Amino acid sequence: MNPFGNLSTNHSLWPVLLMIYNLPPWLCMKQKYMMLSMMIAGPRQPGNDIDMYVAPLIEDLRKLWEDGVDVWDGYLQETFTLRAMFFCPINDYPAYGNLSGYSVKSHYACPICEKSTAFVQLKHGKKIVHTRHRRFLKQYHLNRCLKKAFNGSQEHETALKPLQGKEVYDRVKDIINIFGKTQKNLQLTQTYGRKDPFSLIFHTGLIFMLDTV
Repeated sequence: MNPFGNLSTNHSLWPVLLMIYNLPPWLCMKQKYMMLSMMIAGPRQPGNDIDMYVAPLIEDLRKLWEDGVDVWDGYLQETFTLRAMFFCPINDYPAYGNLSGYSVKSHYACPICEKSTAFVQLKHGKKIVHTRHRRFLKQYHLNRCLKKAFNGSQEHETALKPLQGKEVYDRVKDIINIFGKTQKNLQLTQTYGRKDPFSLIFHTGLIFMLDTV
C-alpha cells in the first residue's frame, strides 16, 4: 500500500487482513467482515523480518484453535466457545518467499518443479527467464501443440505433483534458519545479554483466511 498516493515515493505499508472464510461467498469479502489485524509501517518492505511481525498473530490463532474464546450469540441469546482455524494466506510471489523461506528468485524459483524448473539466462541482460509453463496445461490442450507462438517446439511433458505435507515436513524438520536482521539481533541479545536496540511494533500486505467452527 502506498500511503501518500504518489508512485514515486519509497515509503510503503504492509497491511494484514483477517477474513472469516466460512461466511457465504457474498458476505466474506465485504468490508465489514474484514479485520485489519496488523500494519507494518515501513518505510520499506519487511522482507524476512516479517516473521517478527506475524508471530503475535500466530499466537492468537493458536489460542483460538486450541482453547477458543467465549462469544455471545445475539440470535440464540447464549454464550458459546468460538474456535478458528487458519485456512490459507493470499499474497504475492515475493511475499510467499518471505513467509515460506523458499527462494523465489534465480534458477529454481518454482516450489513445485524445484530442480526441474526450466529457465533461460538472457545473453545480454543476464536475467533469468522461466519457460515451459505449458507443462501445467491439460494433456491435450491446444497450446501444447503450438510452436511458433512459443519456443518453437511442442510440449509433451507433464507438471510435477506438489509435495505432500509429510514429504515437506521430512525435508525441513531438521533445518534451523534465522531470517532477517531483527531475528539475528534478538538472538545476539539472548546469547550475549546485549540491550535490545529496537522496539517491536505490531504493524503488516497479506490476507489470511479464517475458518470458524
